[in-house]
Amino acid sequence: MKPLFLLPLLVLAACSELPRLNAPSSEPAAGGAEATRPQARPAAPPAGARTAEAYDTTTAEERAEASAPQAAGERLLGRSVASLGDPARPGFWVETPLVSAPTQGRVVAPGGKSARVELIPIEGPASGGSRLSLAAMRLIGVPLTDLPTVEIYSGG
Repeated sequence: MKPLFLLPLLVLAACSELPRLNAPSSEPAAGGAEATRPQARPAAPPAGARTAEAYDTTTAEERAEASAPQAAGERLLGRSVASLGDPARPGFWVETPLVSAPTQGRVVAPGGKSARVELIPIEGPASGGSRLSLAAMRLIGVPLTDLPTVEIYSGG
């Protein structure tokens, strides 16, 4: 009978490891100088976060850097329908099937506002959708419940 009481405890202990399995790697991305530039990670949102403002822990300086103009040598990877990604994951990023390795890039909203982001590969066809960070969606002025078609560039 005692082993049955241990099973739920083991399952709960295994669940506590899940966030670490999906955490972004601290290893530099392969590629050019932009990809190997060290990136400061914004703080994780507080446990009691309930609003977009509480979840978005980026600083004014980080938002200013992410909204910097287009970099020379950018390459359009394609257009993708974007939804809100994990709001508890801080920073400026987009998970997209348009890349095969993590790199730096830029995402442009239909209205023309853009944000420099980390491009993170996900499985799926190039025509599949992408997931934008909460901070990136707020910076480019897209409502969090919209599904905008954004342009995704590498090399930003």
